[in-house]
This record gives sequence, C-alpha cells and structure tokens, in this order.
Amino acid sequence: MPPPDAGQSRTVLVTGATGYIGGRLVPRLLEAGHAVKVLVRSPQKLADVPWRHQVEIVQDGLDRAESLEAALAGVDVLYYLVHSMASGGGFETKEEAMAGLVADAAAGAGVGRIIYLGGLHPDNAPLSTHMRSREAVGRIFLESSVDSIVFQAGVVIGSGSASFEMIRHLADTLPVMPAPSWVNNRIEAIAVRDVLHYLVAAAVLPDRINRSFDIGSRDVLTYRDMMNEYAAERGLPRRLVVALPVPAPKLAGLWVALVTPIPLSMAFPLVQSLQHDAVSREHDVDGYIQQPDGGLAPYRKAVALALGKERDGQVETTWATAGIDADPLPSDPDWAGYKVFVDERTFHSPAPAGAVWTIIEGIGGRNGWYSLPLAWRIRGWLDKLQGGAGLKRGRRHPKTLGTGEVVDWWRVEAIDRGRLLRLRAEMRAPGRAWLELSVEPDGAGSLYKQRAIFFPRGLGGRLYWLGVYPFHGVIFPSMARNISAAAASLPETQVKKTGSDVVGDTP
Repeated sequence: MPPPDAGQSRTVLVTGATGYIGGRLVPRLLEAGHAVKVLVRSPQKLADVPWRHQVEIVQDGLDRAESLEAALAGVDVLYYLVHSMASGGGFETKEEAMAGLVADAAAGAGVGRIIYLGGLHPDNAPLSTHMRSREAVGRIFLESSVDSIVFQAGVVIGSGSASFEMIRHLADTLPVMPAPSWVNNRIEAIAVRDVLHYLVAAAVLPDRINRSFDIGSRDVLTYRDMMNEYAAERGLPRRLVVALPVPAPKLAGLWVALVTPIPLSMAFPLVQSLQHDAVSREHDVDGYIQQPDGGLAPYRKAVALALGKERDGQVETTWATAGIDADPLPSDPDWAGYKVFVDERTFHSPAPAGAVWTIIEGIGGRNGWYSLPLAWRIRGWLDKLQGGAGLKRGRRHPKTLGTGEVVDWWRVEAIDRGRLLRLRAEMRAPGRAWLELSVEPDGAGSLYKQRAIFFPRGLGGRLYWLGVYPFHGVIFPSMARNISAAAASLPETQVKKTGSDVVGDTP
C-alpha cells in the first residue's frame, strides 16, 4: 500500500504492540506514513525492535482512565489488539470492563476511530469463553460513541502464529492422528499478511463507518484438510486423521499442549475456538478495501509463505513474544533479601570472545544447549506435563535474540550484545530462576562465565534445588566446555564482533 498523502496521514495509538499482530502492524503503519504511539506496560520488551526510535512509547496499562486519556491525546485512530489468554473467575468481566474503559477514554479524547481484531464465530451458537469474550469486546466498541471497525478473522496463518505452530507440530509429529470430531469442521484461514493489509487500510477509510467485517482467504477447508495441505507443502506423506465421534475439547487441548509448543493455558482456548465452523458470512469488506496486490493468499500459499519466512530466519514476531511480565532479577541476588541459590562456573576458552558470544546468542532451539540433550528433553517433557512451556517453543531467529523473546522455556530478560545474555525461566518450578551467560576477552582467548540463580519458594523450592543440584554438577561444566569447543571451531566469517564493534543480524 502506498504511503498516504499529508491529508491521509494519521496519528495512531497501538495497544498490544509487543504481541504477535501488533509487533508486525507498527512498522507497516510507519511505512504507510502515520505517526505511531504505542501503549505498553513493559517498554523493555521493545528494546531490540528496529522501529523503537520511530514511535512514541507510553508506559502504562489499559485499566486507568486518567492514563488512557493522556495516552489518547491527539490520537486519530486507536488499534485495540489486546486479548488475554488468561482464564479463571471473572475473566470475561475484566475483559469487558477494560474495553468499556478504553471506549469511554477514546470518546473523551476525541479519537475518530477504534479498530479491533476479533474472531469469526457462528450466530446463535454457544461460544467458548474466549470467543465469547472477543465477541463481547467487539460489541462494546460498536455500541460506543466512537466509530469502530471490528474485523472478524478465523485461523491466522503466518510464521510464528499460534495457529500455524499448532498445525505444523501436529502434522510434523503425527503421521496417524486420532482426533475429535471438530477436525471435520469448516475453517476459513487467512494469511497474516492479509490481516495486516486490512488493519493498515482501515486507518484511512472515510469517516462514519461503524460495523464489523468478516475477513478470510475465501479458501474454505476442514481442519483435517488444513493439516494435510500443510503436509503436502512440507513434502510429507498424507496424514491419516481419524475423527472420533466426540468433541473432547479438554482432552484435545491437553494433547495439543503435549505435542506442540503451545502451553496448556493457550491450547484450551485455541481448541475451543475450533468447536464450530469458522467461515465468513459476508464479503462486504471488498466494497471498502481493495484486496492486496495479487489477491488474498489461499491457505496453501499462506503455509508456503510462513515456511519460507522460518527457513530464511525472517520471523518478525511469534505467539510467544507477548509473555507474562515478571519481576526482573535483582542486580545483586545475594543482597536481595531472599534465600538464593547460585551455581557459578567460569571457563577459560582459547576461542576469541566474539566466537564465544556467537554461540551464546545462538543457544537453544535447534542449536540445543550444548550438554546432555536427553536430560534437557526429559526436563522439557516434565515441564509440559505440568502445563509449562517445555522445550518446543524454540526461538524466533537462529542467530540473534532480542529482549523479551523466548528461547525454549526461557525468556530473554536482558542482553548486552557481545557480553551478556540473561534468561528468565518460564518453566514450572517452586521458585524463580535465571540463567546468565557472559564472555569477556582474556589474553588471546576469552573468559566464559555461567551463572544459574534460583529464588526458592518455601520448603518445596529448597528441596527442588537440592534435587537438581547434582545434575548441575554434570550439565553445567560440560555446557561450558562444549560452548568453548563450538566457538573454537566456528568459521571466522560467522564470528560476531564484540565490544564497541558489536554487530549482528537485525532481530
């Protein structure tokens, strides 16, 4: 889409800018010539995005009217891209209350339009908790005094999307799949690039539009066919999907959580959203927004685009990008006022610091953890069985990391490129854990430092540390040696510079 002229340029506020869609929408809005503000609770999550210095960052949440009105001052268009995957008592009430607060604040600030991305759903059918919540939020905006556009999309297919990862891992892992009856439901997927096309175009539509639009690829398949179309695109044999005569959403959610990177807390709502057909009921959007150049991507093309992005290391955002905020590691754990266990190792490596850093920044995912792979896999499976992240989340890019990104069951809390990587654990454990990997020049070689930090929670946390400590005595020393060995054998052309000359691929 060409940039708008001066009369079409808008000031927009994006909520959910650290999420899967929001993180991709912001640079496209900038490319389209808009002035962009983002509202985030944790600005540090944007520390490594390439567009950080092109936007105005407002640090706050969506639950305070005063801060919302200040953030919305001078804003023409508000993008509401927030939907929690949390559950439990009061979930829907909280979501609706927050949407109502945002709508009132937008009206008070004179915002001209709210744009919301909801989900395709049938009329007059019992919806899942999360789908019902999304429908309610869209209705709140449409009934507010601010003109609103609510896009309703089905399964979003793109590199790193939760829906795509679910299909990919199921089809890659299981040549024969016993599945609930909903695998025969009709689904209209949409490529993430087409979702973004509609979102960007909606900012400059003529005024006085207040309605919902169903958006999709117009390519309607059963979920069974979607897995087999994926397998065909990957060059895999056709998958035998055996539909059982029961919906079994809870059992299916548990199965998805075990086989795919999706944690149990997300697997349930994703599976529940598949209990009904998800097909566009109207194509009225064509009368307002032209289709992208070349037309909407059919499902098979969307899969090919997603696989190509992953193969080329060009994944912009992933479903795991938007994680739960947590307290950062105190600067000095020994004086934090808590019981703390620390396992610290140092290793003098003949490899230069740049080579060691290259290995450090590439750790995890397909590159592994350089020590006893079976032990790491077992711990990952145990975490999965407890509803945790496990090792299947991988990483967005095979060589570079950014603040807030995931690395298997870890999340990047801090990165001082060329020197230090701090990972915060998101596995299920009776306490809080971090892993720090750092390197500094040491004569002709380098000094590699490795520090595991654990704040136990109660007696269970102390017993947990005592139980894993003997394994640390095997895993961590070999990890240091193997990282050094991998660095020493690294071709010079692949070594990243360190110090003031630090360079690397753009995350």
